[in-house]
Amino acid sequence: MKKLLVVGLMMSNFVFAQNKKTDTADYNRSVEEDLSYVASEKQQIKAEKKEKPNPLSKKGQVFVFYGWNRAAYSNSDIHFTGNGYDFQLNNVTAQDRPTKFGIVYFDPSWFTVTQYNFRIGYFIKDNLALVLGIDHMKYVMDQNQTVNFKGHISDPEYAAMVQNGQVNLADEKFLTFEHTDGLNYENLGLEKYKNLIHKKNIDLVWSYGAGIGFMFPKSNVKLFGNERSDRFHVAGMGTDIRSSLNLVFWKNWMLRVEGKAGYINMWDIKTTLNNKPDKARQDFVFGQVLAGIGYTFNTKKYK
Repeated sequence: MKKLLVVGLMMSNFVFAQNKKTDTADYNRSVEEDLSYVASEKQQIKAEKKEKPNPLSKKGQVFVFYGWNRAAYSNSDIHFTGNGYDFQLNNVTAQDRPTKFGIVYFDPSWFTVTQYNFRIGYFIKDNLALVLGIDHMKYVMDQNQTVNFKGHISDPEYAAMVQNGQVNLADEKFLTFEHTDGLNYENLGLEKYKNLIHKKNIDLVWSYGAGIGFMFPKSNVKLFGNERSDRFHVAGMGTDIRSSLNLVFWKNWMLRVEGKAGYINMWDIKTTLNNKPDKARQDFVFGQVLAGIGYTFNTKKYK
């Protein structure tokens, strides 16, 4: 009986020891698997953080752009006020004035001669950029036109040029009027970006947005034979909506084509050279198409 009891105790100790070893091994294996999984997850997250993102898509990215534009303008009513006159010319037509294509488009010392555009953008969130822009357009009143006149002029020489409520501007004696150095729209916009095509070295990115800013024209105006006004001046404000296609190649270089429509209101256009109270005001709708080249880069380091 004693022998049986001793044998039973020995067998139970053996089984218990085996179970204990098995449980310990399973536990150790489970811990090792958990640690391995955590390490793998950390490596994956680290790799994702270091992987270079698509261009024009990630918070912290920057782009710069320089290009050229063509613009069109709606008819506008131009109201002139000053010493001895207060009148309005109705439905005045105007055009832009593009510079003939040549080396002037690429010579930095002449860049203000052309109708140019400059942009610098910073992505404040993924796919959302804050964009500072300068749109250097040119606005030239059509000289060969007869327009409706409303108001009064005290100078009999120029009052006599008004016939049957109209005035012919063709001879340039009554008025020349343009913003050619230029119709400068300094604006700040928000633009949303969406990647349409992503290849190894090519991305096609669409954007849309809106902007607002102030008008800083250098208006060339000669009214009633006075000395021509030709100086930069904050004259009013503008706003716009815009959309663009951006072809990004080799991850950094970009070609941009943009369409824009907007509204301009200038209530303080200088019409005489000296600091006289003479001024004009006008508002109109504009459309613009621009194209050019840019460069985009990340402010964070990636593989």
